[in-house]
Amino acid sequence: MDGQAISMPVAVDEPPEDTASRIGALFDLHHQRLLKLARRLSRNAEDARDLVQETFLRAARSPRSIPQGAPNEEAWLVRVLINICRDRWRHSAVQARARMNGSVSAEPAFNPEPHLMAKSLVRRALDELPPRRRAILILYELEGATIPTIAKLVGVTPVTVRWHLSIGRREMAKALGRADHD
Repeated sequence: MDGQAISMPVAVDEPPEDTASRIGALFDLHHQRLLKLARRLSRNAEDARDLVQETFLRAARSPRSIPQGAPNEEAWLVRVLINICRDRWRHSAVQARARMNGSVSAEPAFNPEPHLMAKSLVRRALDELPPRRRAILILYELEGATIPTIAKLVGVTPVTVRWHLSIGRREMAKALGRADHD
């Protein structure tokens, strides 16, 4: 080597500054909404920030796969965020099963504040739901999203969203009923 720079073609057709500015604009437009959703899907604020960061890293890695238009961009970003959550939940479930070696033990929770106790019970009940159902229930009940919006964000039909809401509510009621008797 003689120390001269070698030019190599870039795999992306867009100039890097255009890609960076698009990702920056996406971040400015959608990060607050994604952070709010991630906070409700994760156990703490740090995990939520990590989820949003990973979502935008994936967007930066494949900028061409992001559809044009704010509603389509948001739907794509929400789907990526939910998929990242789903992967983490699966990984956590595998680790938990490995630690428990077949025995089930509830984590002790004691808090004198009734509202904190209720929040903890609801979070545990949500944790028992399958990832997609949990996301749909959170989007509808806590975020106030409409059924057609959720269907578009998650990539399912409105009938499927209604079905997940119905089953999710029943599963939540059953889980909260069990928690009442513990």
